[in-house]
Amino acid sequence: AAVYKTGSGGCSAFLANIDTKSDATVNFNGNSYHLPAWSVSILPDCKNVVLNTAKVNSMSVIPSFMHESLNTNADSTDSIGSGWSWINEAVGISKASAFNKLGLLEQINTTADKSDYLWYSLSMNIKGDEPFLQDGSQTVLHVESLGHGLHAFINGKLAGSRTGNSNNAKVKVDIPITVVPGKNTIDLLSLTVGLQNYGAFFDLSGAGVTGPVKLNGLSNGSSIDLSSQQWTYQVGLKGEDSGLPSGSSSEWVSQPALPKNQPLIWYKTNFDAPTGNDPVALDFMGMGKGEAWINGQSIGRYWPAYIASNSGCTDSCDYRGPYSANKCRKNCGKPSQQLYHVPRSWLKPSGNILVLFEEMGGDPTQLAFATKKMGSLCSHVSDSHPLPMDMWGLDSKTRRASNPTLSLSCPSPNQVISSIKFASFGTPLGTCGSFSHGRCSSAKAHSIVQKVCVGSTSCSIDVSTKTLGDPCKGVKKSLAVEVSCA
Repeated sequence: AAVYKTGSGGCSAFLANIDTKSDATVNFNGNSYHLPAWSVSILPDCKNVVLNTAKVNSMSVIPSFMHESLNTNADSTDSIGSGWSWINEAVGISKASAFNKLGLLEQINTTADKSDYLWYSLSMNIKGDEPFLQDGSQTVLHVESLGHGLHAFINGKLAGSRTGNSNNAKVKVDIPITVVPGKNTIDLLSLTVGLQNYGAFFDLSGAGVTGPVKLNGLSNGSSIDLSSQQWTYQVGLKGEDSGLPSGSSSEWVSQPALPKNQPLIWYKTNFDAPTGNDPVALDFMGMGKGEAWINGQSIGRYWPAYIASNSGCTDSCDYRGPYSANKCRKNCGKPSQQLYHVPRSWLKPSGNILVLFEEMGGDPTQLAFATKKMGSLCSHVSDSHPLPMDMWGLDSKTRRASNPTLSLSCPSPNQVISSIKFASFGTPLGTCGSFSHGRCSSAKAHSIVQKVCVGSTSCSIDVSTKTLGDPCKGVKKSLAVEVSCA
């Protein structure tokens, strides 16, 4: 216990149970207190518990997402790609601001926050008899980068890609390539995916292709190091400088057919906003990696092609004990994010412009709106919970006569509680969305909750045997409720 006293006789106390598994009953100032495992009780007067960190009286919401296709304003519906137009981003050097430097440059200091992207370009002549070639055209491109990602193009064609990860941003890749006699161009598109902004010497970590960059023989061990040659650099993409994110360029084309699953393509479409006032998101499943803009405003960088590991997830969450990131890991084998919020204030009823820059390759026709709705509203309160906050100021006699309260309130003022999905007073099991009856359950709990709550915007129920009956004497009981609002 941590006790604080004032000279005028005031007293406050904090009672803690640091055991990560077992509950405890403690005596303090002549009174008995129950402390769940890994919890703290706050006694502002050294007598009455107003809060226990394991018994927070709060509601939980299970959202549901209603998907609907992107309602594009197409002149024709003859093909899947109707309503979409596109522009191919140039591979390699395409801007007058490009410059030459001997050797390989670090990316962050070169781009100076103007873009996530930096092109490294090198031209070289191939005779066909070089020792690092096999059959006069086959070799291996070896590239090392500080991160975070890399796309390698040979003579304008994508040869290979690689990204780092959260544990190691560095990239090292060996890509078998085919060259041709005469002039060959190596274009390396280096990209950053968020920059570290904390920790010791974070500003020295760097990014980009710092080498070596080599052409290695397939079998004879010979190689040529290209790192110190004169490279041509371009900061950012041509489409960024051309204002493509706004969608206003005259360069957009819509024929002959919508290109899909190809790298470095800008896409544009017009769409109508989903009806209603529910929160809106875009579901990017089907896309690879890139950035999206709506009416010129960036809604963020998307990367649904980056899939989390299939291992390490937990069936249930247990926050008792010291924090660890793997205590409540979910969505193994899924993208870290696939829904991206679109503020309603950015949308017009119709004529909205969506622009995508797809870096890796994807299918924009798979994009869909997801409107967020409330699936279920839940609360679970025990008969040993502290009283609600608005009752803390009551006199001691009134507090002693009061009981813990389970409260529910629909999130929107024009909604009412429409149905009771679950209600049990006794020893209910599970969590919101998966409640089940335990061995002890009051037969009249459901009807009482239904009578009090259905048709109301909000409701409160005393968690007591006086209100709900006593299905099992001498057993600590709780009330679990799940409702729907409409």
